[in-house]
Amino acid sequence: MKHTLSVLVEDQSGALSRISGLFARRGFNINSLAVGPAEAEGISRLTMVVEGDHQTLQQMTKQLDKLINVLKVVDLTTFPAVERELMLLKVSATNEKRTSILDLVQVFRAKVVDVSDDALTLEVVGDPGKLVALEKLLKPYGILEIARTGKVALERASGVNTEMLKSS
Repeated sequence: MKHTLSVLVEDQSGALSRISGLFARRGFNINSLAVGPAEAEGISRLTMVVEGDHQTLQQMTKQLDKLINVLKVVDLTTFPAVERELMLLKVSATNEKRTSILDLVQVFRAKVVDVSDDALTLEVVGDPGKLVALEKLLKPYGILEIARTGKVALERASGVNTEMLKSS
C-alpha cells in the first residue's frame, strides 16, 4: 500500500540526506518527494510517498521521529487530506490535432503555457489520478516531454474525507 507522509524538519544541512538515507538503508524506495518551506521560519515540510504495509510504516515513522532535526511525522494516508501534484507536459500538436488537444485541456482544467508550430506545453494541477488520466489520453498525440513534481498534501481542516464521498 502507498502511504503519504508529511514530515516537518528543521532547515539544517544534511536533514534531507539523513531521511533519504534511512529509507535507502532499509531497502525502501521513496516514490515521490516534495520539499519546501513550511508555515514557520526555519522549518521545511517534506511530503513523501512510500510503499509498505501498516506495520512497516509504523516502524519507519518511529525511526524518522528519532532523527535529529525531525520535528513531526504524520501518515496522511490515515487522515482526510488535500493532495495535489503539478505536471508540465509537452505534446506534439500539429494543426490537425490541436483542436482536439485543446478540448482535453479544457476538460481537465489544464493551461497552455507555451505554443509552437508543432507542440503545446501544458500545465495541469490536481490529484495524481487526474494527471495520469490526462497523460493517458494525450499519449496517442505524441508526448514529447513530461516533468512532474512530487505530491504535496495537507490534512483537511474540515475533516471531510472526499474519498468517502466518491464511493457514496
